[in-house]
Amino acid sequence: MILYDPRQAHSLREFGILIPVEESRARETFARLCSHPLLGPRRAVWHIDRIQERITREDLLRVHAPGYVSRLESERLEEEILRAFELLLPDGGWNRYDPRLARLPLRELFARILERAAGTLQCGRIALQTGFCFYFGGGMHHAQRDFGAGFCLVNDLVVALRRLQTEGRIRNAWVIDVDAHKGDGTAALTADDPTIATLSIHMAAGWPLDQPPVDARGNPNPSFIPSTIDLPIAAGEEADYNVRLREGLSRLEAEQPSADLALVVCGADPYEKDELPSTAGLRLSLAQLFERDRLVWEFLRARGVPGAWVMAGGYGRESWRVYAQFLAWALPQI
Repeated sequence: MILYDPRQAHSLREFGILIPVEESRARETFARLCSHPLLGPRRAVWHIDRIQERITREDLLRVHAPGYVSRLESERLEEEILRAFELLLPDGGWNRYDPRLARLPLRELFARILERAAGTLQCGRIALQTGFCFYFGGGMHHAQRDFGAGFCLVNDLVVALRRLQTEGRIRNAWVIDVDAHKGDGTAALTADDPTIATLSIHMAAGWPLDQPPVDARGNPNPSFIPSTIDLPIAAGEEADYNVRLREGLSRLEAEQPSADLALVVCGADPYEKDELPSTAGLRLSLAQLFERDRLVWEFLRARGVPGAWVMAGGYGRESWRVYAQFLAWALPQI
């Protein structure tokens, strides 16, 4: 199943934010699926076109600190957005942000973010019912308990899992994160929880691992809290990527032998044509990314674990190719 609401905007340009998230990421992927000779005539079977879930304050408080949630609901919201999206330089200048280009105020971005988190929750529900769902959004894996980071204001992954656990729909879960950057927020938020096992395969160097390990007050940086399984890949080790991912999945299963649901953070940003500078530490080809996604798919299918997949990172005009090639292969098998 594909969860894609065409009314959801992906680009951030109407807020004056110049991070290269393109509308083509979702639109072109969807167009390719609709033109597929087998999938096109069956669109009514696999396409769900509305986000029907809602994220409440209670949902956020299961994951994020009360003070942080209160700031998101206050006049300090824009301050938190500026921080999470890295729009303000230390000298007070703008970074990848031009307020003169904005057609909408920054504060309106929060409603969109909550809608995306709702999409991740709905994706999880659909996966539990059907075995597989791919949501054209979500994957805000850098958000921490009391602050946002890395373009992530709330951690939709953990919010969705906590809601499903609270409702009694799942007990144990896997988070399989193949985004270029370490899933640091997810790792920190679930570090003391034996019901959620996390795997992150990511750049061995670069953001968020290039930050100081402690802040000015001596507090440890939560980005360095380990995932259940961390698989750092150094520049030049791309040929070993899928070998190490296969080994890592086996280790994940050994750590937590069963899961009621897997959330797959299917970032396209390890692609060699990704346009975000901070992804330069990984340069995988389309063929390597296709192997990556098939490997995760087959791992979950062989074990009967429902998979809820989210887009996560993918920047520039070519990222849609990563999603389209996988989904054109996977959907006909459902």
